[in-house]
Amino acid sequence: MEGLKSVQSTPVYTHGSRHLSPLVRTSTLRYAKTPYRNRVWMTMSSKSFNSVSASIHPLEASKLSHSDNTLPSKEVLDLWRNADAVCFDVDSTVCVDEGIDELAEFCGAGKAVAEWTARAMGGSVPFEEALAARLSLFNPSLSQVQDFLNKRPPGISPGINELIMKLKANKTDVYLISGGFRQMINPVASILGIPPENLFANQLLFGSSGEYLGFDANEPTSRSGGKATAVQQIRKAHGYKSLVMIGDGATDLEARKPGGADLFICYAGVQLREAVAAKADWLVFNFKDLIDSLN
Repeated sequence: MEGLKSVQSTPVYTHGSRHLSPLVRTSTLRYAKTPYRNRVWMTMSSKSFNSVSASIHPLEASKLSHSDNTLPSKEVLDLWRNADAVCFDVDSTVCVDEGIDELAEFCGAGKAVAEWTARAMGGSVPFEEALAARLSLFNPSLSQVQDFLNKRPPGISPGINELIMKLKANKTDVYLISGGFRQMINPVASILGIPPENLFANQLLFGSSGEYLGFDANEPTSRSGGKATAVQQIRKAHGYKSLVMIGDGATDLEARKPGGADLFICYAGVQLREAVAAKADWLVFNFKDLIDSLN
């Protein structure tokens, strides 16, 4: 997730994909028919699941002015292949949409939230301030969130499940670090086989009647610089020698700092953010590139 940093962003998904949600209910999912082209649906049973991803056509790296980082150096490849842990952003990385925008649209406030986000991206706004302001525009109740989870299946990015399985096979620990909400991301983590303790995200708070009260400000990802803090906590707690961060936005890039991530891989298969991509150690448009590099 990009958060609200002022950087140039170029959507890469095809028409229809902006309606995909990175959210999924906690119980069994089944295929549903839809008139919308390219909508992603997922099915899961207690024993297995099968994901069908949207047809996403990345921009050609050869057209980018900073395409030199689409070919990783030997040092970058070595770090990637020998990482003890890999941390993934969720919105526009593991999933193809931004969760808060999808929830706002479902609750009838999509336009207002989108307009506020557009204004915020024109200047420097602390993440916690932006999060609170957008949520206050529609104050989602517990019943609305549950209804949303029941009706909107996730849009899982192509190849992410295969990549995570490959990392696990190589004994690499996997984490999800998001500015989104646990209520919505926990089911996605479950589908991908990522334990709850490996998820860092925000928490929506509700009253006894299910009314919206706010969000837990104690979560590191609820404020600016939160992803970097979460990565530092993970590394310190487990003593990892090498750690990689993968995401699309400036908040993900921030995680590459002393005591944090050794390597930042920019995934631009959904959103290409020029300022972020230019500073990445490795720019990829397809998770298959990362999978193949591990073989």
